[in-house]
Amino acid sequence: MTSIPEMSFAVVGVAHPNADGSNRQFEILLCHPGEPLTLVPERQNPHDPHAVAVYSCRDVQLGYISADRARQFGAQFSGDLVRAVFQRRAAFGAWVRVSFDGREPHLTGAMLAEDGESGDAPIDDDPPFYPDEIWED
Repeated sequence: MTSIPEMSFAVVGVAHPNADGSNRQFEILLCHPGEPLTLVPERQNPHDPHAVAVYSCRDVQLGYISADRARQFGAQFSGDLVRAVFQRRAAFGAWVRVSFDGREPHLTGAMLAEDGESGDAPIDDDPPFYPDEIWED
């Protein structure tokens, strides 16, 4: 079986309140890069049987892995070999880094750049080139 490489996933749905009254956006503000997270597949979710909830190390829900990625990788999000860490905040919610081989995901400096510094485009771990800096006028 081919191993899946580490990947960064978008966490969405952060504007929705949690059933226990906790605030997802506030919890994201408390998260630090490298903090462990828990991924919980919600196969009984009435809106999406592929839904994967993301919980902080304080057991507060941050949101969900984006639906298209959860559908694509849903079967891999459960099991003892899955490890997830908080990567960084984003305008839409957050990025998380996930490994599927039991090892702790690693973060690079480029993965930690705040919104506006590198945009919200998917992060390439080994970009073919580094763009010039954009200087303000």
